[in-house]
Amino acid sequence: MSGTSAHPRRRRQGPLHFPARIPFVEELGLELWHAGDGASELRITLDEAHCNSWQVAHGGVVMTLLDVAMAQAARTMHRAGEKLGPGVATIEMKTTFVRPAAGHLVARGRLLHRTPTMAFCEASVFDEAQRLCAHSTGTFKYIRAPGNQPAPAGGEATG
Repeated sequence: MSGTSAHPRRRRQGPLHFPARIPFVEELGLELWHAGDGASELRITLDEAHCNSWQVAHGGVVMTLLDVAMAQAARTMHRAGEKLGPGVATIEMKTTFVRPAAGHLVARGRLLHRTPTMAFCEASVFDEAQRLCAHSTGTFKYIRAPGNQPAPAGGEATG
């Protein structure tokens, strides 16, 4: 994705519910504002707990935002009748940090391509001035819906 949105800005009264409970995402305070048609939008307002020693977003917070945005975009394109459920596990992720991120952040994820078992995605994080802060690409494996089973080998379950 370039510095512009892959989909138009959507106005909502408030955030949506994530399709799966992810305690780490809840702890960070990520909000899901859109998920559909191979795209997603997440938001977060940073506080001191999200920052590094320079008082900007810690890279781990930014990478989690990107990871979850891509995972949510991938989940929206589950094909009816497939044996695998709507869960995805991160297999590979590459992130480029463009500028420090601070304040209110928006992440927009997009599904680029999918096979019956894999999803190839990208996401970008923008600051309040709509400046690109970070960009990521990732590969995700579709897995059965999470339950009481352990995370799949070779990947991090991202919901």
